[in-house]
Amino acid sequence: MNSHYADAHLPQRLHEALEAEGLNPHQLTLDDLAPLDQLHVGGRRATRQLIEAVGLSGPAQVLDLGCGTGGSSRLLAHEYGCQTLGVDITPEFIQVATRLTLATGLAQACSFLCADAAQLPLAEASFDYVLCQHSLLNMPDLTSVLAEIHRLLKPGGQLLLHEVVQGENTEPLLLPVPWARQAEQSHLLTPEALYQRLLQAGLVQDYHQDISAAATAWRSKHAQREARGQAGILTPQLIFGADFVQMGRNLAENLRSGRVRLIAAAWHRP
Repeated sequence: MNSHYADAHLPQRLHEALEAEGLNPHQLTLDDLAPLDQLHVGGRRATRQLIEAVGLSGPAQVLDLGCGTGGSSRLLAHEYGCQTLGVDITPEFIQVATRLTLATGLAQACSFLCADAAQLPLAEASFDYVLCQHSLLNMPDLTSVLAEIHRLLKPGGQLLLHEVVQGENTEPLLLPVPWARQAEQSHLLTPEALYQRLLQAGLVQDYHQDISAAATAWRSKHAQREARGQAGILTPQLIFGADFVQMGRNLAENLRSGRVRLIAAAWHRP
């Protein structure tokens, strides 16, 4: 995954972009960062809908698995009073997440760890919730990852999923997409296959919702802004690179054609 996401120049590039927008990189708000740090379809609204569907609130202990630059971790802490730990395998993401969290004054509520989700140096039954947003699709050893999630959840704790899955159209994905430039970087499962893997991990389903229509509408709206040059400087293009616009177009077409679907779901450890 580091071959897709890693960029040694990312921290400095973001610092310069924040200054170019007239912002103080050392004193920021979540609204300042919203166009940049929500690296999933639907942005903050999708995160809030997932959280509110299960009534999550502080002082819950939350593991944000595949946290990227930490946008959801900070939102959970700021808006819901949670204590969050963000984990990502890409060192630059963890470096940026830590800097941005300090700048937003949330360092007491959010911490970050660079680690492999399949083998985490964390104590059993440590978390009330594990959040995965567009994360499992980058994890080839899903069996080990789900075993870790089961281990880390407290009894009764929930896994919250906001994930891209394989659609009914089995034609190859249009690439690049935000999570992959090459086919071997993408590890999508069908909803049915993911359901079976979660059951095998010892988790129990609480709810499942296909949110592909809302995702398609959201992506189309942002594509129109990008085409008109209205997206501004602070966009995920700073993180994903110059081909992010093409990634967005391909994602929209993959959704429209049924190559991928988007789901929201919750599962718990009995």
